Amino acid sequence: YGNDQDNLLYLPAGDEGWTWDGKPGRGKMNAGRFDIGPEKVVAKRATLWQGRWKGQVVAPTKARLTSQPEPNVGVVLIRDFELLPDSTTLRCRQTIVNVSEQVVETCHWSRTFLRGKGECVVPISTFSRFPKHFVRYESGTLLNMSPDDAHVQRDGNFLLVTDAPQQPKLGFDSREGWFAYRMKQPYLFVKRFPVYPDRAYNEVAGLTISIWYPKDQMVELEPIGPAERLAPGERASFTETWDFLPGEQNVPLEELEHLVRSLPREE
Repeated sequence: YGNDQDNLLYLPAGDEGWTWDGKPGRGKMNAGRFDIGPEKVVAKRATLWQGRWKGQVVAPTKARLTSQPEPNVGVVLIRDFELLPDSTTLRCRQTIVNVSEQVVETCHWSRTFLRGKGECVVPISTFSRFPKHFVRYESGTLLNMSPDDAHVQRDGNFLLVTDAPQQPKLGFDSREGWFAYRMKQPYLFVKRFPVYPDRAYNEVAGLTISIWYPKDQMVELEPIGPAERLAPGERASFTETWDFLPGEQNVPLEELEHLVRSLPREE
């Protein structure tokens, strides 16, 4: 995802076209992944994560990927991508289909790896369950609900993740439906997605956003969808919209929200 000069996604040279040989172990963690949760309790799902998918070009600016059935979870995933004409706007819809004979409880979990060392900008909402509007996952199984971190700063109605925090995984319950990433390269990357305040979120901390920011060359930007309880044959979809804006990586915060609101919207 990018332009003729740059790929914004984290994809090291030589990893293109990697295919799973079926052996135990996990594939390489990079590029524009999507997944399903809840993170801490969902079963292992190698077929979804690194198995073969069927690809289709359904229109000049539309494509579809369909997974094989994942036996450990009982679902098939369908991913639809639409690039708007004359725009960087990319709509990404993931549909979870219950192909098992049992009820499946799950959620959308986006796991997009971008090139690292930038600054994440998360708008905060008036209400938060967390005293500082974010939580930090500590080592092991601990969740810090009121962390102090020099690299997570509040500036008005925004939280800024300026560098790798004390522990890499952060969580947010923002209801604003977007967040941005100021890249070291000359781009502002924006993700937009629906938030449902009246629905349950079944990720362990009830998050709408997670950011994984290690001391490395990548950052993981993760919108999280609400809980889905699917009977056999039922399906649920979640759409997130990507944009990148060349030369806008240093846009002032007071102008950023207006810029995001001016981006193309779902018709």
